[in-house]
Amino acid sequence: MTIANVNGIDIYYDVTGPETAKPLLLISGVGTQSTRWPDDFVAPLVDRGYRVIRMDNRDIGLSQKFTEFGVPDFKALLAQKASGAVPDTPYTLSDMAADGIALLDHLNIDKAHICGASMGGMIVQLMAIEHPERILSVTSIMSNTGNPDLPRATDEAMAALTAPRPDATVDREGFLASVIHTAKVIGSPAHPIAEEDIRAGAERDLDRSYHPTGFSRQYAAILATRDRREELKKLTIPMAVIHGVQDPLVPVHGGRDTAANCPTAELIEIDGMGHNIPPGIYDQVIDGIERATLRA
Repeated sequence: MTIANVNGIDIYYDVTGPETAKPLLLISGVGTQSTRWPDDFVAPLVDRGYRVIRMDNRDIGLSQKFTEFGVPDFKALLAQKASGAVPDTPYTLSDMAADGIALLDHLNIDKAHICGASMGGMIVQLMAIEHPERILSVTSIMSNTGNPDLPRATDEAMAALTAPRPDATVDREGFLASVIHTAKVIGSPAHPIAEEDIRAGAERDLDRSYHPTGFSRQYAAILATRDRREELKKLTIPMAVIHGVQDPLVPVHGGRDTAANCPTAELIEIDGMGHNIPPGIYDQVIDGIERATLRA
């Protein structure tokens, strides 16, 4: 297990590919571990000349947990935001962006390509906005700008994401069934993943780390983050914006809004893609990442 003390906390990471290759940092979504970038996604990137860095975001996986802060009061958080106040959260997405930059420091990487999915897309946008001198290119996948007027998730997708799950330490089967249900609801309709494969991945993640309250604090950081449109308009870093046309959780309008507000962005819409990256579209997503890196 590789742990680095960066930005004042412990972050798990792994690196695949030679030190002389082009550095590419991958950032995962809310409540998900770095395992969501599986080896069979990473291998083609290494073959194309990248040194791929995966990290567990703070408060998830094998990175440092923030259990002492408890579960956020979402009603109070939303009221603070509505009033124009800065929401009181244990940490922010900017803190998580700084974690990624600090990990690059730890690895002696001056500049890197960065790619994030869902919440990870928000984080890499902030890395580019707040630390532009460290970023070669950005790929934002199935994410948005923080624009409060964008269409919302479908009721079914939001319920699947936020509904309480059984305690895995008490009801393992119930927990796994809940994960499988969520994956089916938000997944890619043209590229369904077999239930046994969803289950196998869920079991691996569960056995690797079970930390359900981390999701709540990361989700609070998402709700508290700012609208980034005006800052994206000032970016000069090449960006690829990849989004599924059938995404029920973060509708495709989020990707279109991101591309429309970033002058260096190329929008890549994938028909049949929902809110995941199934093996059937690995090549399209990797091609999209490379379109941005080749413009750097």
